[in-house]
Amino acid sequence: MAVAREHLLTRTSPSAIIKSMFSTFSATVSETPSVPRHDFQTDDARLRPIADKVLARERLSFEDGIALYRSPDILAVGWLANLVRERMWGNTAFFNVNRHINPTNVCVAACRLCAFGRKKDTDGSYTMALEEAWATAASGYSEAVTEFHIVGGLHPDLPFQYFLDLIAGLKQRFPQVHLKAFTMVEVAFLAKRAKLSIRETLEQLKAAGVDSLPGGGAEIFNDRVRRVICDHKIDGDQWLDTARIAHELGMKSNCTMLYGHVENEEDRVDHMVRLRELQDQTQGFQTFIPLAFHPDNTPLQHLPKTTGMSDIKQIAIGRLMLDNIPHIKAYWQMLTPKIAQISLRFGAEDLDGTVIEEKIYHDAGATTPQGMRRQELERLIREAGRVPVERDTLYRPVTRTEDSFTVAV
Repeated sequence: MAVAREHLLTRTSPSAIIKSMFSTFSATVSETPSVPRHDFQTDDARLRPIADKVLARERLSFEDGIALYRSPDILAVGWLANLVRERMWGNTAFFNVNRHINPTNVCVAACRLCAFGRKKDTDGSYTMALEEAWATAASGYSEAVTEFHIVGGLHPDLPFQYFLDLIAGLKQRFPQVHLKAFTMVEVAFLAKRAKLSIRETLEQLKAAGVDSLPGGGAEIFNDRVRRVICDHKIDGDQWLDTARIAHELGMKSNCTMLYGHVENEEDRVDHMVRLRELQDQTQGFQTFIPLAFHPDNTPLQHLPKTTGMSDIKQIAIGRLMLDNIPHIKAYWQMLTPKIAQISLRFGAEDLDGTVIEEKIYHDAGATTPQGMRRQELERLIREAGRVPVERDTLYRPVTRTEDSFTVAV
């Protein structure tokens, strides 16, 4: 059966957007208290001075971050994170309708954390022709996506022009869809292959149609850790420098942290502090996404998986430490929908989106569905006591009406 559907994106300033969202859902948001429901309570004395800072809206220190990780009082940590989350976003919880496109899994790197990448001409390796990539995008268009999320391997042979043509072709075919494409690692690799500077590479990608960048490849910035898990990638300083240049060119990006492998608490806090420092300079990061490491099918498969408690605590600490990054995402594909739903009360206000055919984490053993419909995301949000707001990549509310174009459902 064919159903006509259109999505209209509002194009107003961030402050006007927030005001509009809160007026649209005034009945629900007004029920969200602007002050704590009760006094902060904990049996962990280490958390009391941190709570004083949070209540006074003061920035937390490196030492505060360590104390948060070492506290056994997850409810107290979560209470503080939820307070900050509700100060910023009230009862709102965001999601989007997006589609993942992974043009190739061929990769010159041999990262021990990765189950996605393949060497050229080995079993399971693939590289999409341009027409195939464009057809893949179209096949996931049944819910009127507002974003294509495009990442892949570091292919040793594909020329830079392939990626420019890929983006230009998508923009031509889907002009209203936001193209969030290529991690800092991919950008640096493409620059090296094309013998261009990072700035020149980003300028050409932007001209072709890239609208913003995802935050993958950050992993953990500490050099000791990167030598173990991803020694073939750019280092942490290079990742941050690439993000800085993208932000200077007016391109927003996300940022990530992969946790639950060989890093320690100090490494995690250092990672977030370095993200926070760059954000102070550029204001280019939109969303922080803590990524739980999936060891299955990787050379690190002997490591234990993260627990629900560690996942929820990481969401909460991310919200508390990253006071200048607007959004914290509970990426349901990695955390499972249930943990992501709970995270909406522990600092997160974004669940990501419908995704459709996610490959990278499923190759590493993720057992979550490879896609979720809008109605199910809305149900998860409502059952968490939050108000679902569909957004585009830049967090502009999306309004859908019955008009415009026809899709098969």
